[in-house]
Amino acid sequence: MEQIITLILDSGRTAMDMVLYVLLPVMVVMLALMKLLESKGVLGWISNRLSPLVKPFGVPGLGIFAMLQILFVSFNAPVATLAIMDRDGTARRAIAATLAIVLTLSQANVVFPMAVVGLDVPVIMITSLIGGLIAAAATYYLFARDPSLDDDYSHTEHLAPELHEKKNVIQILSDGGQEGVRIVLASIPLLILALCFVNLLKMTGSIELLTALLAPVLALVDLPESTVLPIVTKFIAGGTAMMGVTIDLINQGAMTATDLNRIAGFIIHPFDVAGVAILMAAGKRVSSIARAAVLGAIVGILVRGVLHLLIF
Repeated sequence: MEQIITLILDSGRTAMDMVLYVLLPVMVVMLALMKLLESKGVLGWISNRLSPLVKPFGVPGLGIFAMLQILFVSFNAPVATLAIMDRDGTARRAIAATLAIVLTLSQANVVFPMAVVGLDVPVIMITSLIGGLIAAAATYYLFARDPSLDDDYSHTEHLAPELHEKKNVIQILSDGGQEGVRIVLASIPLLILALCFVNLLKMTGSIELLTALLAPVLALVDLPESTVLPIVTKFIAGGTAMMGVTIDLINQGAMTATDLNRIAGFIIHPFDVAGVAILMAAGKRVSSIARAAVLGAIVGILVRGVLHLLIF
Protein backbone atom coordinates (compact mmCIF):
# COMPACT_ATOMS: atom_id res chain seq x y z
CA MET A 1 0.00 0.00 0.00
CA GLU A 2 2.87 2.34 0.84
CA GLN A 3 4.28 1.85 -2.69
CA ILE A 4 0.94 2.81 -4.25
CA ILE A 5 0.69 6.00 -2.16
CA THR A 6 4.28 6.94 -3.07
CA LEU A 7 3.51 6.30 -6.74
CA ILE A 8 0.43 8.57 -6.58
CA LEU A 9 2.34 11.37 -4.84
CA ASP A 10 5.27 11.18 -7.26
CA SER A 11 2.88 11.26 -10.22
CA GLY A 12 1.05 14.24 -8.74
CA ARG A 13 4.28 16.18 -8.18
CA THR A 14 5.45 15.53 -11.77
CA ALA A 15 2.07 16.56 -13.16
CA MET A 16 1.84 19.77 -11.10
CA ASP A 17 5.42 20.80 -11.94
CA MET A 18 4.62 20.45 -15.62
CA VAL A 19 1.26 22.24 -15.32
CA LEU A 20 2.54 25.21 -13.31
CA TYR A 21 5.92 25.80 -14.94
CA VAL A 22 5.42 24.62 -18.54
CA LEU A 23 1.77 24.30 -19.61
CA LEU A 24 0.24 27.28 -17.80
CA PRO A 25 2.56 30.10 -19.00
CA VAL A 26 2.60 28.87 -22.60
CA MET A 27 -1.15 28.30 -22.89
CA VAL A 28 -2.09 31.63 -21.26
CA VAL A 29 0.10 33.61 -23.68
CA MET A 30 -0.90 31.60 -26.77
CA LEU A 31 -4.65 31.75 -26.02
CA ALA A 32 -4.48 35.47 -25.28
CA LEU A 33 -2.79 36.16 -28.64
CA MET A 34 -5.21 33.90 -30.54
CA LYS A 35 -8.20 35.59 -28.89
CA LEU A 36 -6.87 39.00 -29.94
CA LEU A 37 -6.25 37.86 -33.53
CA GLU A 38 -9.73 36.31 -33.67
CA SER A 39 -11.44 39.43 -32.33
CA LYS A 40 -9.64 41.64 -34.85
CA GLY A 41 -10.72 39.40 -37.72
CA VAL A 42 -7.18 38.27 -38.58
CA LEU A 43 -7.98 34.55 -38.32
CA GLY A 44 -11.08 34.95 -40.48
CA TRP A 45 -9.10 36.91 -43.08
CA ILE A 46 -6.37 34.23 -43.19
CA SER A 47 -8.97 31.46 -43.46
CA ASN A 48 -10.77 33.13 -46.35
CA ARG A 49 -7.56 33.84 -48.25
CA LEU A 50 -6.22 30.29 -47.84
CA SER A 51 -9.49 28.56 -48.67
CA PRO A 52 -8.74 28.21 -52.44
CA LEU A 53 -5.44 26.49 -51.59
CA VAL A 54 -7.03 23.69 -49.55
CA LYS A 55 -10.23 23.24 -51.58
CA PRO A 56 -8.54 20.68 -53.93
CA PHE A 57 -7.86 18.52 -50.84
CA GLY A 58 -11.56 18.47 -49.94
CA VAL A 59 -11.25 20.91 -47.02
CA PRO A 60 -13.93 23.66 -46.85
CA GLY A 61 -13.37 27.23 -45.72
CA LEU A 62 -14.27 26.51 -42.11
CA GLY A 63 -11.72 23.68 -42.18
CA ILE A 64 -8.96 26.30 -42.37
CA PHE A 65 -10.13 27.73 -39.06
CA ALA A 66 -10.13 24.23 -37.51
CA MET A 67 -6.53 23.80 -38.71
CA LEU A 68 -5.48 27.12 -37.16
CA GLN A 69 -7.20 26.21 -33.90
CA ILE A 70 -5.36 22.92 -33.44
CA LEU A 71 -1.99 24.31 -34.61
CA PHE A 72 -2.11 27.40 -32.38
CA VAL A 73 -4.64 26.75 -29.58
CA SER A 74 -5.36 23.18 -28.44
CA PHE A 75 -6.39 19.74 -29.70
CA ASN A 76 -9.98 20.23 -28.51
CA ALA A 77 -10.38 23.76 -29.93
CA PRO A 78 -11.62 22.52 -33.37
CA VAL A 79 -14.65 20.90 -31.73
CA ALA A 80 -16.52 24.22 -31.96
CA THR A 81 -15.75 24.55 -35.69
CA LEU A 82 -16.71 20.93 -36.38
CA ALA A 83 -19.99 21.55 -34.53
CA ILE A 84 -20.72 24.51 -36.84
CA MET A 85 -19.98 22.34 -39.90
CA ASP A 86 -22.23 19.63 -38.47
CA ARG A 87 -25.13 22.11 -38.38
CA ASP A 88 -24.59 24.34 -41.42
CA GLY A 89 -25.14 21.80 -44.21
CA THR A 90 -21.47 21.18 -45.04
CA ALA A 91 -21.23 17.82 -46.84
CA ARG A 92 -20.21 14.91 -44.66
CA ARG A 93 -17.48 14.15 -47.19
CA ALA A 94 -15.94 17.59 -46.54
CA ILE A 95 -16.43 17.15 -42.78
CA ALA A 96 -14.57 13.82 -43.01
CA ALA A 97 -11.64 15.53 -44.77
CA THR A 98 -11.57 18.23 -42.10
CA LEU A 99 -11.69 15.71 -39.25
CA ALA A 100 -8.87 13.71 -40.88
CA ILE A 101 -6.63 16.76 -41.13
CA VAL A 102 -7.39 17.75 -37.52
CA LEU A 103 -6.51 14.24 -36.29
CA THR A 104 -3.20 14.40 -38.18
CA LEU A 105 -1.95 17.89 -37.27
CA SER A 106 0.24 18.55 -34.24
CA GLN A 107 -1.65 20.13 -31.34
CA ALA A 108 -0.45 23.44 -29.88
CA ASN A 109 -0.99 22.38 -26.26
CA VAL A 110 1.82 19.82 -26.72
CA VAL A 111 4.04 21.47 -29.36
CA PHE A 112 4.74 24.80 -27.68
CA PRO A 113 5.44 23.48 -24.15
CA MET A 114 7.76 20.81 -25.62
CA ALA A 115 9.71 23.45 -27.53
CA VAL A 116 11.47 24.17 -24.24
CA VAL A 117 13.04 20.69 -24.31
CA GLY A 118 14.20 20.85 -27.92
CA LEU A 119 11.21 20.09 -30.16
CA ASP A 120 11.79 21.69 -33.57
CA VAL A 121 8.60 23.75 -33.96
CA PRO A 122 9.06 24.96 -37.60
CA VAL A 123 9.76 21.43 -38.84
CA ILE A 124 6.84 19.86 -37.00
CA MET A 125 4.51 22.56 -38.34
CA ILE A 126 5.62 21.92 -41.94
CA THR A 127 5.39 18.11 -41.65
CA SER A 128 1.99 18.50 -39.96
CA LEU A 129 0.64 20.46 -42.90
CA ILE A 130 2.07 18.01 -45.44
CA GLY A 131 0.72 14.96 -43.59
CA GLY A 132 -2.58 16.69 -42.84
CA LEU A 133 -3.28 17.64 -46.44
CA ILE A 134 -2.41 14.11 -47.58
CA ALA A 135 -4.77 12.74 -44.90
CA ALA A 136 -7.56 15.08 -46.06
CA ALA A 137 -7.09 14.15 -49.74
CA ALA A 138 -6.95 10.41 -48.95
CA THR A 139 -10.18 10.74 -46.96
CA TYR A 140 -12.02 12.92 -49.48
CA TYR A 141 -11.08 11.02 -52.64
CA LEU A 142 -10.67 7.48 -51.30
CA PHE A 143 -12.18 6.63 -47.92
CA ALA A 144 -15.22 8.96 -48.12
CA ARG A 145 -15.99 8.78 -51.84
CA ASP A 146 -19.46 7.30 -51.27
CA PRO A 147 -21.89 9.64 -53.14
CA SER A 148 -24.25 9.59 -50.17
CA LEU A 149 -21.65 11.56 -48.19
CA ASP A 150 -22.09 14.54 -50.54
CA ASP A 151 -25.37 15.30 -48.78
CA ASP A 152 -26.35 18.99 -48.46
CA TYR A 153 -23.03 20.02 -49.94
CA SER A 154 -22.32 23.70 -49.39
CA HIS A 155 -18.49 23.64 -49.24
CA THR A 156 -18.40 26.79 -47.17
CA GLU A 157 -15.91 29.27 -48.59
CA HIS A 158 -15.95 31.81 -45.81
CA LEU A 159 -15.63 31.80 -42.09
CA ALA A 160 -18.84 32.52 -40.27
CA PRO A 161 -18.25 35.70 -38.30
CA GLU A 162 -18.54 35.60 -34.53
CA LEU A 163 -20.19 38.38 -32.58
CA HIS A 164 -17.96 40.08 -30.04
CA GLU A 165 -19.12 42.60 -27.52
CA LYS A 166 -17.09 45.77 -27.45
CA LYS A 167 -13.94 45.08 -25.44
CA ASN A 168 -10.58 46.76 -25.33
CA VAL A 169 -7.32 44.93 -26.02
CA ILE A 170 -6.59 44.30 -22.33
CA GLN A 171 -10.01 42.70 -21.78
CA ILE A 172 -9.60 40.51 -24.88
CA LEU A 173 -6.13 39.36 -23.77
CA SER A 174 -7.47 38.68 -20.29
CA ASP A 175 -10.34 36.58 -21.67
CA GLY A 176 -7.90 34.55 -23.75
CA GLY A 177 -5.59 34.07 -20.78
CA GLN A 178 -8.48 32.88 -18.62
CA GLU A 179 -9.49 30.41 -21.32
CA GLY A 180 -5.92 29.11 -21.31
CA VAL A 181 -6.07 28.67 -17.54
CA ARG A 182 -9.35 26.72 -17.85
CA ILE A 183 -7.86 24.38 -20.46
CA VAL A 184 -4.79 23.73 -18.30
CA LEU A 185 -6.81 23.19 -15.11
CA ALA A 186 -9.12 20.78 -16.95
CA SER A 187 -6.08 18.72 -18.00
CA ILE A 188 -4.78 18.19 -14.44
CA PRO A 189 -6.97 15.19 -13.38
CA LEU A 190 -6.36 13.31 -16.64
CA LEU A 191 -2.64 14.08 -16.51
CA ILE A 192 -2.25 12.82 -12.94
CA LEU A 193 -4.28 9.67 -13.66
CA ALA A 194 -2.33 8.99 -16.84
CA LEU A 195 1.04 9.43 -15.12
CA CYS A 196 -0.14 7.16 -12.30
CA PHE A 197 -1.08 4.53 -14.87
CA VAL A 198 2.27 4.81 -16.65
CA ASN A 199 4.19 4.65 -13.35
CA LEU A 200 2.12 1.60 -12.42
CA LEU A 201 3.15 -0.05 -15.70
CA LYS A 202 6.75 0.72 -14.80
CA MET A 203 6.39 -0.69 -11.29
CA THR A 204 4.79 -3.93 -12.49
CA GLY A 205 7.40 -4.48 -15.22
CA SER A 206 4.91 -4.10 -18.07
CA ILE A 207 7.01 -1.36 -19.67
CA GLU A 208 10.04 -3.64 -19.74
CA LEU A 209 7.96 -6.28 -21.52
CA LEU A 210 6.70 -3.77 -24.09
CA THR A 211 10.24 -2.44 -24.51
CA ALA A 212 11.56 -5.92 -25.19
CA LEU A 213 8.84 -6.47 -27.79
CA LEU A 214 9.20 -3.10 -29.53
CA ALA A 215 12.96 -2.50 -29.22
CA PRO A 216 13.92 -4.65 -32.26
CA VAL A 217 11.38 -2.78 -34.40
CA LEU A 218 12.62 0.63 -33.21
CA ALA A 219 16.23 -0.43 -33.73
CA LEU A 220 15.47 -0.81 -37.44
CA VAL A 221 14.99 2.97 -37.64
CA ASP A 222 17.79 3.76 -35.17
CA LEU A 223 15.58 4.69 -32.20
CA PRO A 224 16.68 3.92 -28.60
CA GLU A 225 14.64 1.84 -26.16
CA SER A 226 13.80 4.97 -24.15
CA THR A 227 11.40 6.07 -26.91
CA VAL A 228 9.10 3.11 -26.22
CA LEU A 229 7.59 4.74 -23.12
CA PRO A 230 6.45 7.98 -24.85
CA ILE A 231 5.03 5.98 -27.77
CA VAL A 232 3.11 3.59 -25.53
CA THR A 233 1.94 6.43 -23.26
CA LYS A 234 0.66 8.44 -26.23
CA PHE A 235 -1.68 5.77 -27.51
CA ILE A 236 -2.74 4.54 -24.06
CA ALA A 237 -3.11 7.80 -22.15
CA GLY A 238 -3.08 10.62 -24.74
CA GLY A 239 -0.89 13.53 -25.78
CA THR A 240 -0.80 15.40 -22.47
CA ALA A 241 0.40 12.33 -20.57
CA MET A 242 2.94 11.60 -23.33
CA MET A 243 4.26 15.14 -22.95
CA GLY A 244 4.68 14.71 -19.19
CA VAL A 245 6.52 11.41 -19.59
CA THR A 246 8.75 12.70 -22.40
CA ILE A 247 9.76 15.90 -20.61
CA ASP A 248 10.59 13.79 -17.55
CA LEU A 249 12.76 11.42 -19.61
CA ILE A 250 14.63 14.31 -21.27
CA ASN A 251 15.22 16.02 -17.92
CA GLN A 252 16.61 12.73 -16.58
CA GLY A 253 18.92 12.40 -19.59
CA ALA A 254 17.28 9.15 -20.73
CA MET A 255 16.17 10.75 -24.01
CA THR A 256 17.67 13.46 -26.20
CA ALA A 257 16.04 16.26 -28.19
CA THR A 258 17.03 14.43 -31.36
CA ASP A 259 15.19 11.29 -30.19
CA LEU A 260 12.12 13.43 -29.52
CA ASN A 261 12.22 15.03 -32.97
CA ARG A 262 12.64 11.64 -34.66
CA ILE A 263 9.49 10.20 -33.09
CA ALA A 264 7.50 13.49 -33.05
CA GLY A 265 5.71 12.76 -36.32
CA PHE A 266 4.31 9.53 -34.91
CA ILE A 267 3.22 10.78 -31.48
CA ILE A 268 2.37 14.51 -31.58
CA HIS A 269 -1.21 14.64 -32.85
CA PRO A 270 -4.68 14.14 -31.29
CA PHE A 271 -5.15 10.67 -32.84
CA ASP A 272 -5.68 8.59 -29.71
CA VAL A 273 -8.73 7.17 -27.95
CA ALA A 274 -9.50 10.33 -25.96
CA GLY A 275 -8.80 12.69 -28.88
CA VAL A 276 -11.03 10.84 -31.34
CA ALA A 277 -13.85 10.60 -28.77
CA ILE A 278 -13.73 14.34 -27.98
CA LEU A 279 -13.69 15.42 -31.64
CA MET A 280 -16.49 13.00 -32.58
CA ALA A 281 -18.65 14.61 -29.90
CA ALA A 282 -19.04 17.66 -32.17
CA GLY A 283 -22.21 16.19 -33.69
CA LYS A 284 -24.00 13.19 -35.18
CA ARG A 285 -22.93 13.93 -38.75
CA VAL A 286 -19.32 14.25 -37.60
CA SER A 287 -19.41 10.91 -35.77
CA SER A 288 -21.01 9.24 -38.78
CA ILE A 289 -17.88 9.82 -40.90
CA ALA A 290 -15.34 9.03 -38.17
CA ARG A 291 -14.21 5.74 -39.74
CA ALA A 292 -13.24 7.38 -43.05
CA ALA A 293 -11.45 10.22 -41.21
CA VAL A 294 -9.53 7.77 -39.01
CA LEU A 295 -8.31 5.82 -42.05
CA GLY A 296 -7.18 9.05 -43.69
CA ALA A 297 -5.44 10.18 -40.50
CA ILE A 298 -3.48 6.91 -40.34
CA VAL A 299 -2.13 7.62 -43.82
CA GLY A 300 -1.20 11.20 -42.89
CA ILE A 301 0.50 10.24 -39.62
CA LEU A 302 2.58 7.57 -41.34
CA VAL A 303 3.74 10.21 -43.85
CA ARG A 304 4.60 12.60 -41.01
CA GLY A 305 6.48 9.91 -39.11
CA VAL A 306 8.59 8.93 -42.13
CA LEU A 307 9.39 12.59 -42.85
CA HIS A 308 10.71 13.08 -39.29
CA LEU A 309 12.86 9.98 -39.52
CA LEU A 310 14.33 11.24 -42.80
CA ILE A 311 14.89 14.80 -41.55
CA PHE A 312 16.39 13.91 -38.17
